[in-house]
Amino acid sequence: MDIKNKRIVVKIGTSTLAYKTGHLNIRRVESLVKILSDIKNSGCELILVTSAAIGVGMGKLGLPQRPKDVPTKQACAAVGQCELMYIYDQMFSQYNHTVAQLLITKDVFEDERMKQNAVTTINRLLQLGVIPIFNENDTVATDELVGEMVYGDNDTLSAIVSVLSGADYLIILTDIDGLYDKNPKIYPDAKLVSRVEGVTDAVKAMAGAAGSSLGTGGMATKIAAAEIANAHGIGMLIINGENPENLYKIVDGEKVGTYFKAPAGA
Repeated sequence: MDIKNKRIVVKIGTSTLAYKTGHLNIRRVESLVKILSDIKNSGCELILVTSAAIGVGMGKLGLPQRPKDVPTKQACAAVGQCELMYIYDQMFSQYNHTVAQLLITKDVFEDERMKQNAVTTINRLLQLGVIPIFNENDTVATDELVGEMVYGDNDTLSAIVSVLSGADYLIILTDIDGLYDKNPKIYPDAKLVSRVEGVTDAVKAMAGAAGSSLGTGGMATKIAAAEIANAHGIGMLIINGENPENLYKIVDGEKVGTYFKAPAGA
């Protein structure tokens, strides 16, 4: 895959952004922002979908573990989103890039007028050289918070944003190297699947359901995202976000993580 001068959506998972305490992994976020800024400087158009609002809110509020009640989750999301955007704004500004916050709910994609407004806004922001940063508005959209997972910890949201924005590629940063043929935490002989030509039942069977202690998405939601993206001609990558340098490897054409190739003519 060749991402040079392309429109790319990058989804950053909670496990990539934050420690288990909920506090931001500052060194990693700084490295990630620097590399993303450099990739944008090279000619790519970048859109981010960020997780970690609840996790970062937990850290900011000093909560020892992820809350179970919806009101506290909403409070954490409100506090954490403010903190996240402040940090993104400060860090990207160091490299002369401007960011924009877009908090959305499911209704945006169900109402044609609102959807078109979102598309228009995305395109104008990109024309102005701005990096749009998406998250679900957890303070008013509670389905995911009570376990129904409207988007699945922003994995599916990132695929939908990719479709709306007419992206060429979607890159999901997470805490493992990609899709394995079986659970690598249980089976030491598990093998990384470097390329997937179509999301089949066999591919779905490889995915587990559990996410991290701070996030809610697991491999199953990433497979669902790949299915949506591929159906619209968008290639998708799952890579390990613990090493942001992996993004440079992708730019250089190296094989990293798992690549879900969109079928020809999609």
